[in-house]
Amino acid sequence: MTNRERVLASLDHRQPDRIPYNIRFTEPARQAMAEYYGDPDFESKLGNCLHILHTEPAGSWREVRPDIWEDQFGVQWDRSIDRDIGNVCNVSVTPGSLAGFRLPDPDEPTRFADHAALIASTPGQFHVTDLGFSLYERAWTLAGMENFLVAMVEEPAFADALLDRIVEFNLAIIEKACALPIDAMMFGDDWGQQRGLLMGPAAWRRFIKPRITRMYGAVKARGKRVFIHSCGKVDELFPELIEAGLDVFNPFQPEVIDVYDAKRRYGERLSFYGGISTQKTLPYGSTTDVKDEVKRLLAAIGKDGGYIASPAHDVPRDAKPENVAAMVEALQNQ
Repeated sequence: MTNRERVLASLDHRQPDRIPYNIRFTEPARQAMAEYYGDPDFESKLGNCLHILHTEPAGSWREVRPDIWEDQFGVQWDRSIDRDIGNVCNVSVTPGSLAGFRLPDPDEPTRFADHAALIASTPGQFHVTDLGFSLYERAWTLAGMENFLVAMVEEPAFADALLDRIVEFNLAIIEKACALPIDAMMFGDDWGQQRGLLMGPAAWRRFIKPRITRMYGAVKARGKRVFIHSCGKVDELFPELIEAGLDVFNPFQPEVIDVYDAKRRYGERLSFYGGISTQKTLPYGSTTDVKDEVKRLLAAIGKDGGYIASPAHDVPRDAKPENVAAMVEALQNQ
């Protein structure tokens, strides 16, 4: 089987010849592993099954002050500590300024200029277009997290209007991405923290669910699969996400979700991507702990398909290099 065939079999809930996997890294972890392996090109040799494409136009990030980077939406990110993403340090949209706020141009030609060539050059991979910060996260980065959460209660008209503007932008991106020979769209929208939903289930159903149903439907109508990346304890939403058209849930954090129970309850209708502990096992376990955990996940969550093995998030800076190498070895030597 090719990597693409493995993923397709798994998402169809058929047992592939081996469980597909995908490993991504934060920048500090990438540097640590390059030093550990003595190979700056080590990622190309991992055997990852997903080829992830992005929709940002050329030159969409610019450093406006030392360590302050501005994205295509005008959101400024302080990367003085977190070099991968950073922390939002401005407010771009308020109820008073929304009418005059312009979102980026979804038709900007450099967004997809190289996608056809990238896809053609990797025919054995499962191609995923990643639309990160796709709804709630895009809204709070523009308006401020506290401001937007309060708006859901006190200024729902503003929350609705901002979310609707974001959805229209996303639908234009979806149309263009799905016109290419990709296999799936991945949406990024962190709704959870360690104990549950940030906005609570009622607000999620009121503001988020109808809009993701529309976006997921646009992807499914074009014959592609739907992935969601949503950190935290959000497993209470699994039935509704399935109803909305979700195919694959990520990151599947074992620290907050009982991954084995989730497989038992939803494994016939939903696939999972993640599951290897980045908060406990990779930073604090032994190499034996890592290998045992990976083998348990492959056997139980990977049974009858429905699984893409992966760390529960991009490998963090505090993961022990020898543990990451043990995970890679266990995944490669199935």
